[in-house]
Amino acid sequence: MKPILVFQTDFTYKEGAVSSMYGVVKCVDRQLEIMDGTHELPQYDTWSASYRLYQSLQFWPEGTVYVSVVDPGVGTSRRACVAKTVDGYYIVSPDNGSLTHVKRMIGIESVREIDESVNRLRGKGTEGVAIFHGRDLFGYTAARLASGIIDFEGVGPEYPVEEIVEHPILEPTVTPGKVEGIFEINDPNFGNLWTNIPLNEFKKAGFEYGDNVNLVVKHEGETVFEKKVLFHQSFGYAQKGEPMIYNNELMKVAVAVSQGDFCGEYSLSYGPEWTVEFTK
Repeated sequence: MKPILVFQTDFTYKEGAVSSMYGVVKCVDRQLEIMDGTHELPQYDTWSASYRLYQSLQFWPEGTVYVSVVDPGVGTSRRACVAKTVDGYYIVSPDNGSLTHVKRMIGIESVREIDESVNRLRGKGTEGVAIFHGRDLFGYTAARLASGIIDFEGVGPEYPVEEIVEHPILEPTVTPGKVEGIFEINDPNFGNLWTNIPLNEFKKAGFEYGDNVNLVVKHEGETVFEKKVLFHQSFGYAQKGEPMIYNNELMKVAVAVSQGDFCGEYSLSYGPEWTVEFTK
């Protein structure tokens, strides 16, 4: 069976970009299966591209070719690449920070720069286009790789994994009865905020399901939320409309409002300037 192609972008469906990418794939090989990750990533946000890639990649079959295109530097000297993970997945992406979490959390075995002299769409009047590598380079190369027209070596020259561009990833501070971290991403549909604190580290500090935990959120050092909040394994343990701390799908500590919107109701967001402190 040929590998599945999965796409995530910041393109939305408001115009024909996604359709054009998929059309290119089908022109290469009509048998290729295309699936959507998301096309609603925040514009130009390579951090979110990296996190969402890590969030979903591991749940696809081994060998899946995952195309991730959030590319504010499109057409410049930033590298276009294909990375092979240690567990057998391929990621086709600009090398602009979008591989950060996969490299750190899963591991990248090798990476190759796409050779545009071979792996670029031709014959469609696109030779002079520099602003749509999602269609002309990433989608096209991914299709050629998944169809077997090229192998991984056929992508282009290999370069050191150590040269992959990375965002800094902040680590939490864990002491008995106290854990400090940041909100590193959101759950935009439900307004939840996910921290960088692994559940096992949280429990090592002495927190257990059923505890009422002192939660302080600061933005650029200024306290913007402070409350005693229930810590439990799922939303139904909290009263509707009440904030709660829970274990999210990636085994990290997160905060929500039961059947509500934690971000919206308290005007909170994520990033290194949004710090969180949990105390007994």
